[in-house]
Amino acid sequence: MAMTDLKSAIKPRFRAQSREFYFLLGLTAIIGVLGLAMVASASTVDAFKNTSNAASTFVRQGGFALIGALSLVVASNLPLAFYKRIANLLLLSTLGLQLVTVLFGNEINGNKNWLDLGFVSIQPSEFLKLGLIIAFSLMLAQLGPDEMENRQIWTRVFAYSGIALVLVVLLGKDMGTGVVMLVTLAGLFLFAGMKLSSWLTLMALGSMAAVVLVMMSPSRAARFSAWLNPDEADPMGVRWQYEHGTWALAHGGIFGTGLGRSKMKWSWIPEVQNDFIFAIIGEELGLIGALFVILLFTALAVTLFAIAKNQTNSFSRNLVAAVMVWISMQAFINIGVVLGVFPVLGVPLPLVSAGGSSLISTMAAIGVVLAVERDRVMNPGRSRR
Repeated sequence: MAMTDLKSAIKPRFRAQSREFYFLLGLTAIIGVLGLAMVASASTVDAFKNTSNAASTFVRQGGFALIGALSLVVASNLPLAFYKRIANLLLLSTLGLQLVTVLFGNEINGNKNWLDLGFVSIQPSEFLKLGLIIAFSLMLAQLGPDEMENRQIWTRVFAYSGIALVLVVLLGKDMGTGVVMLVTLAGLFLFAGMKLSSWLTLMALGSMAAVVLVMMSPSRAARFSAWLNPDEADPMGVRWQYEHGTWALAHGGIFGTGLGRSKMKWSWIPEVQNDFIFAIIGEELGLIGALFVILLFTALAVTLFAIAKNQTNSFSRNLVAAVMVWISMQAFINIGVVLGVFPVLGVPLPLVSAGGSSLISTMAAIGVVLAVERDRVMNPGRSRR
């Protein structure tokens, strides 16, 4: 049965779907193409400096985009029953991969969140997000009138959530991914029916835990202090990345300097093609281009919300809502960091920033949402669970 599902998934079927299905597919393609163009522009200087080939980062990102597109096509054509069958396996395998990363992975910029496979390095925490979403959406779809069973479900969900966050944040030291993961799970819990009082308590506990984690790490504490006190002296250069990102946005003005004409990408902004690519968007495409990108992500969130609202069963609704919170909130955090609304967290801009793991996992997640919407259209009378 599984082989039949996989063979069927290789043959894309994009006909006779809903309007929202096509909106989501189109927005994903537009943002993805824009992302490739901006990676090509932002990465040229550092790529040439590191490899003597100005196009090396763009070529690699193009390869990741092809894999991501294939993942989207395959994921969108698999039946919903397939995701229910593999939900627990996917959860355990992504948690296991994250554990392997903590034990044997590479540490980059203080975060131990990369696993070297020899021919490529991957960031398993990006795929863990999708594993948690699919598994928890199925678990929480079983909530019903039996309070004892509900407590067992929530206990299991909280236990796996705790394990995931410990692996990513405490052991992997990846605060940015941990924040996105926590916000995503919080959104899922609320959509799945958690009482508002319980949800607010959970958010308060999560906020307190975040403060403790910041204070436990000198580098995090320094970044947080620099963010809170922007006018104080900065002898350690903690605000370097943010300040130069601000200069890039200011230099772009309303209409921008033109694609490829950024000055700040000349090694003035660390991770310019990754976490701070929005600064180059603002510099080269101006305020108009930056607002257009924000509009695209807003439209993506609205489309995902419309798809979630139209679902007739809890599993599908939970899943789409969680993907919506993941992508939209990660984009909000990334842009907020560049604008100085948040301290630097090291979070990529979905579908835009350079990086294969983020791009592939995000496109796969969108493919799963497309599969959910196709299932709704083809099976309008499906059970509410």
